[in-house]
Amino acid sequence: MPYIDPWLWAIIIVIVVVFLCFAVLWGVQAHRRKIEAGKEELIGKTAVVEIALDPKGVVLVEGERWTAVVDKGQVEPEEEVVITGVDGLKLIVTKK
Repeated sequence: MPYIDPWLWAIIIVIVVVFLCFAVLWGVQAHRRKIEAGKEELIGKTAVVEIALDPKGVVLVEGERWTAVVDKGQVEPEEEVVITGVDGLKLIVTKK
């Protein structure tokens, strides 16, 4: 068996330990982080109207197109609306 310098072993062990510490810390932080998915995350956000809401149309939320229904009145393209609810794949919005 070839001779391996003890300093090389020490460096390898330190690198592995540091990597494992970062991996464990990253995993713990990932579990503590708030879930950012689902309809609860959409409620309260602002959307921009792409196709006029009269009362049904299309809005853009964080780069995604959604079918939306305005609760009252009508909203023209490029206006902003606030998401107040989610019904399946349809957003319920109010004029901002």
